[in-house]
Amino acid sequence: MLRLKIEKLTKQFGARRVFTDIAFELTGGESIALVGPNGSGKTTLIMTVLGLLPPTRGKTEYFEDDKKLDFEQYRKKVALVAPYLNLYDNLTARENLRFLSEVNGCKIDDADIDRALETVGLAGRGDDFAGAYSSGMKQRLKYALAIVRDPEILFIDEPTSNLDEAGKKIVFDLIKNYRNDAILVIATNETEEYTLAEKRCQLGG
Repeated sequence: MLRLKIEKLTKQFGARRVFTDIAFELTGGESIALVGPNGSGKTTLIMTVLGLLPPTRGKTEYFEDDKKLDFEQYRKKVALVAPYLNLYDNLTARENLRFLSEVNGCKIDDADIDRALETVGLAGRGDDFAGAYSSGMKQRLKYALAIVRDPEILFIDEPTSNLDEAGKKIVFDLIKNYRNDAILVIATNETEEYTLAEKRCQLGG
């Protein structure tokens, strides 16, 4: 079983301290919401936990059956959904899923892609160019990119950004399904979203 352990994590840019002494531990089937107003450091905390930003102090550790994993080992088990992630407009949805999965060290087949697209309400649109997608469809495609890899840890920053009501329902259903087995980390300031997680980490006071 995978385990995520965060100890006294602190991030500072120059004289500005973004967050201080963040600590929590999660295993499969557990979830946490990173809650706080805009600018409180939610995205920075996610980037630090993912190992994409170095902490000023403290540490993040990933374990599998009590064996510590290095970056190359745990990155294949982790997925991120966020509005700031980029897709390739000149590739089809199917090509985006295949290429970006392979970049992250995950081999997928057509059946995997079809299941992911259907899950996010994009069945039959896999051969359309991503550049022709609306902002909401692109956000759904980012969810497809995450779940096609069947991650053991799912990070979601601003879960329903750019989504209409139908898209929100798809995302809420997906989150409820994933939180049963995977580790789930949600960054949000929306009550409807952070109540989907069982634990809460307050940032920005």
